[in-house]
Amino acid sequence: MRPTAPQKDGPLANEDITSPDIQLIDAEGENRGVVRTRDALTEAQEAGLDLVIIAANSNPPVAKMLDLGRYKYAAQKKAAEARKKQKVIEVKEVQLRPNIDTHDYETKMKAVQRFLGDGDRVKVTMRFRGREMAHQDIGMQLLVKVKEQMDAIAKVESQPRSEGRQMVMVLAPK
Repeated sequence: MRPTAPQKDGPLANEDITSPDIQLIDAEGENRGVVRTRDALTEAQEAGLDLVIIAANSNPPVAKMLDLGRYKYAAQKKAAEARKKQKVIEVKEVQLRPNIDTHDYETKMKAVQRFLGDGDRVKVTMRFRGREMAHQDIGMQLLVKVKEQMDAIAKVESQPRSEGRQMVMVLAPK
């Protein structure tokens, strides 16, 4: 039960390179061809740079002489920029009851339109309590009304289905 060494993140560099030969690209970006790893490492240290594997799957692996700290920093910034640009689609939920009043219904529909306009999916949930369970057809009619009203701006991702004491329908923006 010997403790394992901590895993290093990022590309293999300097002493971690196990391949005996590498395809070397120098600091100016010129291809030097296949070189012994020890010679390339010595040359990189003399230039004050690191030897970093940039294509480990090729045969022999491709290594470049560069500043490892600056390389990691640039990769981190690039990943952060990519994360910033992606849009996370959320699922918003709107809950209704079968005996909802017209003004309350209109308010809920405005919220649904706002969510769809923001690019989010909307889960419309019809809740049944007590004796309302005997009149699930009223709830189904209301969900069909929602579907028809939102037909211009949304597509139905999952049709209304009954799940115990509630009916669920999912709308997605067109």
